[in-house]
Formats: sequence, C-alpha cells, structure tokens
Amino acid sequence: MRSRLRWPDMRRGTEEMDMNHVAMAQMTTTGGELPAYRLRRVAQHIRENLQQELRLADLSAVVHMSPFHFARLFKRSTGVPPHQFLLRHRIEEARGLLAAQRVPIAEIARSVGFRTPSHFTTTFRRVTGMTPSAYRSRGAETAPRSNLRPHLDA
Repeated sequence: MRSRLRWPDMRRGTEEMDMNHVAMAQMTTTGGELPAYRLRRVAQHIRENLQQELRLADLSAVVHMSPFHFARLFKRSTGVPPHQFLLRHRIEEARGLLAAQRVPIAEIARSVGFRTPSHFTTTFRRVTGMTPSAYRSRGAETAPRSNLRPHLDA
C-alpha cells in the first residue's frame, strides 16, 4: 500500500532539482562567467598567498568548483587563464618591491612565489618588456603597466 504523504515530498524535491537545473542552464547560457564575488575571493586568495605555490586545484577549491569548470569560467570572466592571472599578480607585486627596495632580485623572486630567479626574469621580461634589473635601474615610472582587470583588484 502506498502512502500519500511521501508523494508530495518527492515532488517538492524534484521541483527543487528542476529549479537548480534551470539556474545552471541560465548561468551557462547567459555568458557563463564567474560571479564577481567569486572572482574577488580568488583574487584575494592569490594576493594573500602570492609567495606560495598555487595550483589550479587550490584556486578552484576557494570557490568550491571543479578545476576544469573553474578554469573555463575564470578565463571567460577575466580574459586570461588562472595561471596567467597569477603570474601577472606576482609581477605586479615584484614591480612594487623592485621600485621601493634595494633587496637582491633573487630574494624578490622568492618572495613573490617564483622558485628560480631565471623563471622570474623570463616572466618579468615577457610581461613588462624589460628585465627586473633594467626595470629597477630605469625606474618604475618609465615601464609599461600590465592591464589587470580593476574589478579583481578590489
């Protein structure tokens, strides 16, 4: 014998699942970008942990998403993959340190999360168009700035 009390409960659960599917479909069909609060959360996590090794899985865990889905939506939202975004933030931090302090370049490289000074120099040159030592000697004001999206720096 069937109980009538179970059927409405099951239907309500199905309706909630349908609403979740609709919400997911709308999210993917209306641009499929990460909400601004999630982008800010990831950017804040990057700033706070810049000196550490940050993998895609670490960043996606911050916003409770799978690495694949996070990477896809992050790139749609920012125009660059998460790793590229991380490198640009590291270079921005290094620019400030190079302009303000006279510490060795290798120490600055380590402090912003690069394992080797050569990787730091190569990345710095690719982003800024000059080496870290040239940037320091010419001064920060003559070097071109990278174009980090403003809504992620808040």
